[in-house]
Order: sequence, then structure tokens, then C-alpha cells
Amino acid sequence: MTATDRLRALRPEDLERVIEIDRRIRGRSRRGFFETRLNAALDGPDSFIVMAAEDEGTLTGYAIARVQRGEFGGARAVAVLDSIGVDPESQDSGLGTLLMDGVAGAMKKLGIGEIRTQVDWSDQDLIRFFAASGFSPVPRMILECPPTGRRTPPPEERNMPDTDIASQPFDAGMPDYSDPSGDDWVALSRDTFPVRSMREEDLDAIVRIDGKLSGRERRDYFQRQLDEVMHQSGVRLSLVAEVDGAPAGFVMARVDFGEFGRPEPAAVIDTIGVDPAHAHTGIGHALISQLMINLANLRVETVLTELDWDDFGLLEFLAKIGFTPSRRLVLSRRVD
Repeated sequence: MTATDRLRALRPEDLERVIEIDRRIRGRSRRGFFETRLNAALDGPDSFIVMAAEDEGTLTGYAIARVQRGEFGGARAVAVLDSIGVDPESQDSGLGTLLMDGVAGAMKKLGIGEIRTQVDWSDQDLIRFFAASGFSPVPRMILECPPTGRRTPPPEERNMPDTDIASQPFDAGMPDYSDPSGDDWVALSRDTFPVRSMREEDLDAIVRIDGKLSGRERRDYFQRQLDEVMHQSGVRLSLVAEVDGAPAGFVMARVDFGEFGRPEPAAVIDTIGVDPAHAHTGIGHALISQLMINLANLRVETVLTELDWDDFGLLEFLAKIGFTPSRRLVLSRRVD
């Protein structure tokens, strides 16, 4: 049997073995995470790469990667490695490298040229593995913030003019976040603009708003996001703000229980946008404020987002509302 003969796609009956391998590695069970991921992969095989490695018929390693097309403003598809694990009894046998090569081969068939992942900077063993597998740091930043206990800006900051970041997009088109009141960011802008849960019929309005900001038509991306909101079992918290009964802004966020090996549930802000016709009105604040309240009610401990390191306007805004650099690094590998 050749090395590649040991690789195959993960199947539903592999779930318990994957959970057990991960538990042996991390010392805790992430059943909910793997159930959600594997179910999503089976329902949408074009959006996932799920790989198993066998030793004499026994599953001894696995890798799970998502295919992203449009997240965080990306114009091209990338694969994101969520989880990789090798049974401790089979480590140092080259299975991790074999799995990564298998994922790379599947990416080539899909026409995907880059794979990314995240790792805690203190996990030196995992960093060494990724370095040996051809990964290197990329100029992306991960910022985090708790949904409660927000930093209140000191008086000298409260009267500072808001930075106009409408032209410095988060995702494909970052809205203006400025709160004209000049007060703390949790000023009751959410009481001025009705904020509600996102619905399937919001798709056209979301695509329209995003198109104004990004100059691109990303209906397929937002259709996939809405399908996940409505039909997949993972928790998502996606909101729409209205003006005169019509959508004027939106935020898409999700909660993952174990993504990238995190022990605590974390929310990830994927996309946010405000119609330029309603810039400088506080809609962005209304959306983020309500999102944070919802996350706090769910007892989510951390809110994360990812952006380019030189998106200075967005960095300034996020710093003002309490976001700080995460301990996590973004790594990338090209697949030629």
C-alpha cells in the first residue's frame, strides 16, 4: 500500500473516532464542533475538504478544511484548515505531513491555490509542524474583544472627531461607524435604528448594499452565508438594521465551539456593511452594539475578527471599542 492509499475522505461513521483522537490530544471533548463540521461537510461537499488517514484499516488521523469564497473581503477562494489531528500513538510517523499533502492535492483539483490556518503563538509544537509543512506568517491580524466589560474611552477621546473609514473597507466594504453623539460607543444607536435577525428575504438588499461598497457582485457568497444562517446547525448571529422599514445595514457573525482548537466558544465577525446613503448616522454602532448584547446573553467569551495589518482606519475604530491584538497568528501556504 502506498502512502496515498492510506488517505480517503472522512465518512459519517468516522465521527466518534475523530472525536476520540482530538480528545486524546487536547484532553477534552469537542463533540459539538466536530458534529457540526462533519454534518456541514456532508451537506456541502464543495465547501469542505475532509481527509482521513488509515493504518491497517483504523483511522489514525484527520484534517478538516473549509473552502472560503468571499470571507473577510477575499476576492479568490482559499482553504482554511480548521483542525488536524493524529492519534498520539501514531505521531512522529509522518501522518501529519501525509494529511497536509492530501489536502493540498484536493485543493489543486478545486483550483484553490492557498491554504490558511490560525495558531496560538505559544503552541510551539504546532508552529514547528506548520513551518515544516511550508506555512509562513501573512500580513493579517486577528483582533479580539469580550462582549462584556467594554473599555470606556477616556474623556479626551470622546470628543475626538471620528475617523472616516468608509473608504477603508472591512471585508469588501466597511461602512462608516461614526457615532455623531460623540459619546461612548454603546450610545443607544440601536434604539434609533431597529435591529432584527437576518431573514432569507434580505438577500437582495444585502447584495445591493455590499455591491455599493465593494464594487463587486457577491450573490453566491451571501447566498451561502444565508443558507448557513437558516439551515445549518452551527449558531450564527446575523442582524439587519432598518431605516423606514428597509434594510440599511447588516452584520454577519457566527459562533464556533472549537474552531482552530480554541477551548472556549468564540464569535467571529465575517462581514458588515452599511448603505453609503446612511453613512455617519450610527447604523454601524447599532449593529455592533446589538450583536455584543446577543453574544453576552449566549455567554460567548470572545469576539474575533480578521483584517489586513495596514487597514489603519478600521484598526483605530476597533481599538476604540475595546478590540486588542489576539495571541493567534495567521499562517498561509501556497499550493502550486
